[in-house]
Amino acid sequence: MRTLRHPAVQIGVAAIGGIVFGLVAGEWATNLKFVGDMFIRLIQMSIVPLVMASVIVATGSMTGTGTGKIAVRTFKWMLGFSVVAAVLAWALSAVIKPGTGIVFDEEVDPSLQESAQEALGWQDTVLNFVSTNIFDAMSTATMVPIIVFSLLFGIALRTQINKTGDTRVLTFIDQIQQIVLTMIRLVMYIAPIGVFCLLAALAGDVGFAVVTTALKYLGATLLGVLILFAAFVVVVTVRTRLNPLLLPGKLAEQTAIAITTTSSAVTFPTVLKNTVEKVGVSQKVANFTLSIGLTMGSYGAVLNYMIVVMFLAQAGDVELGFGQIVLGMALAVLLNMGTITVPGGFPVVAMFLATSLGLPFEAVGLLIAVDWFSGIFRTFLNVNGDTFVAMLVANADDEIDRDVYNGTKTVTAQDINVDDFQDAMARADMAD
Repeated sequence: MRTLRHPAVQIGVAAIGGIVFGLVAGEWATNLKFVGDMFIRLIQMSIVPLVMASVIVATGSMTGTGTGKIAVRTFKWMLGFSVVAAVLAWALSAVIKPGTGIVFDEEVDPSLQESAQEALGWQDTVLNFVSTNIFDAMSTATMVPIIVFSLLFGIALRTQINKTGDTRVLTFIDQIQQIVLTMIRLVMYIAPIGVFCLLAALAGDVGFAVVTTALKYLGATLLGVLILFAAFVVVVTVRTRLNPLLLPGKLAEQTAIAITTTSSAVTFPTVLKNTVEKVGVSQKVANFTLSIGLTMGSYGAVLNYMIVVMFLAQAGDVELGFGQIVLGMALAVLLNMGTITVPGGFPVVAMFLATSLGLPFEAVGLLIAVDWFSGIFRTFLNVNGDTFVAMLVANADDEIDRDVYNGTKTVTAQDINVDDFQDAMARADMAD
């Protein structure tokens, strides 16, 4: 009975129940759609204040520390693999087409059409990144101008704090962020009901295609994770000249924890310990690179976010232009890199991406229903990807002890104070 109290289990049971009910009840189940739409709108109304507060706090809190060669190499590898993950997700989605098979008969919500971006030339697309009226952008949930404004506001706020030492505005906005997060947590209590109604209506409308579409979505995510993991191994092997056959034994413990907890934060102490004691990365490089990787090394998340973009577009029969695809990739990478931190879990991320690109929300409930499985895939790649990046960064400065890697020498990692990483751990779990 204790297992049934877990939110993921409740949502999973509700999802299965909703699909079965919809398949049995047929078109009548579409009468439940308004309840699911209410759940979606409760999340949607929180996105603008949450994104603004999160971006301002993240930018305004930056102190400029962590510079130097190690930082440059860390950011280079993390950004590079994040871009590869986004491109791979687009390619797989274009081939597998996980969102096809669901055809919506109803028109898209007019409020979404207002915020949808038309395919424009690249000059107009870039120009529309900046709004002449931020309140107008907020009222239509046009996310990119909101993000640009929030970034500039955060930079200006950091400058003012450095000048005066007064952090009251930053503290106030941080409190707004925490309050909106609490709102979302309250909304998530009714997530099982919302998901049940969304999937019942969807299954009643489109039939068994709901099941096959969910499997294609998960299959595309899993295939992308395996391909990217293999790419990590190849790059690490070529750059470090270390024996890749030894990697499974060194990654086994942290992989087991990652896929059973679906939490990078819970796995972090084990990753740090193993990276030093089993892989041979120096304590200095491991401390810096892995702590940064908690929030900026979520490669599985980048892959999944871009597949979500393509899934929603395909499910809603929306043809994305080149500019929108590039924007989707950029948003997926920025979400990973921590510049755009959208706390609150996968439902908020999915809604954020859909709103930013003007995509319909009808299939979001299906994604929420299977997110526990995609969370396993994301966390597996997030956790092990951080170790691989630490190896690449350490190798450039000859900070890998090859005797430790080969098992002929033993070292002991320093104990860490987990409290020092609480913020990073919280943000890492949001990406998972």
